Amino acid sequence: MLICTIVGARPQFMKTAMVSRELRHRQVREVLIHTGQHYDTNMSDVFFDELEIDPPQHHLGIGSGTQGEQTGKMLHAIESILLQERPDRVLVYGDTNSTLAGALAAAKLHISVAHVEAGLRSFNRRMPEEINRVLTDLISELLFAPTETAIKNLENEGLTNGVHFTGDVMYDAALHFADTAERESRILEYLHLSAGQYILATIHRAENTDDTTMLHAIFDGFCRIASELPVVLPLHPRTKKALEREGLLNEVAQHVRFIEPVGYLDMIMLEKNARLIATDSGGIQKEAFFYRVPCVTLRSETEWVELVQLGWNRVIDPVSVEAVEAGLHEGLGSPEGIEAIPYGTGQASKEIVQLLLREE
Repeated sequence: MLICTIVGARPQFMKTAMVSRELRHRQVREVLIHTGQHYDTNMSDVFFDELEIDPPQHHLGIGSGTQGEQTGKMLHAIESILLQERPDRVLVYGDTNSTLAGALAAAKLHISVAHVEAGLRSFNRRMPEEINRVLTDLISELLFAPTETAIKNLENEGLTNGVHFTGDVMYDAALHFADTAERESRILEYLHLSAGQYILATIHRAENTDDTTMLHAIFDGFCRIASELPVVLPLHPRTKKALEREGLLNEVAQHVRFIEPVGYLDMIMLEKNARLIATDSGGIQKEAFFYRVPCVTLRSETEWVELVQLGWNRVIDPVSVEAVEAGLHEGLGSPEGIEAIPYGTGQASKEIVQLLLREE
């Protein structure tokens, strides 16, 4: 059996690390295609090294661009590789342009598509990620859902064939790499940070960086809260460009501690030791929960509704600086949430590979 795995962005590297490890254990041949959607060394190469992922057999080097330009370039390049490799199945992860391009290329060549993290919904069609995940689910033959909520979302859309609850591969990764991070990461010492004495922030989604009102509200809110507790923010290239566009970069840098994007092990340590995490990332919401750190999600909705229900996550629509500041204060004052694990038992990767082989 030959599987082509398609990745392109930071969250997908962590997910594929666990599944690829299990594929190697089962002696299943895998061809890895990296679209280059994340092309910065600190957002790509370092993850392959730390997560012990074999170098991709195909690196497309697509880089940034508009939604249509990026997806179109990926679709054309992936199609050529699939015609060359002729895999039995294409495996895609999450909700990026790489995910949709890989699924479309495979489906049009009548190659079976398997989608890891199927069924997630924000119900906000203004998000490119929502379009990507909905379309990918529609053309996938195997849908690996990380939560029972995801299963229900698929059922509501009439998708029941090939749907399996597997748990979340990111929980697998969090469990697997936590001890490694403790041993090997020196990021807290390097940044002179003390556990529980800072807020970790990450902002990168288009709806926040492309919207002037949202961008100002979020970063003005960070500047205000930074007078009480340091805010540390690994600066995504898209966000840096947006702050430069608005003339905010130097002003915000006087209050918020910008650092370069960090590798997975360093990010684990920053997450585990934060007093609060403020993010618009889907994956980091979950990682905050895995390490039992309260989280404020700066969006109008979240796919991970379980975290809100359990009390570990607050969703704050960043429509004004007052809303952001109030949400951050609420997060800092949050009591501990309910102890529950809605994301499986940490064996999602094994379950996924078993299903791939069973459905061969």
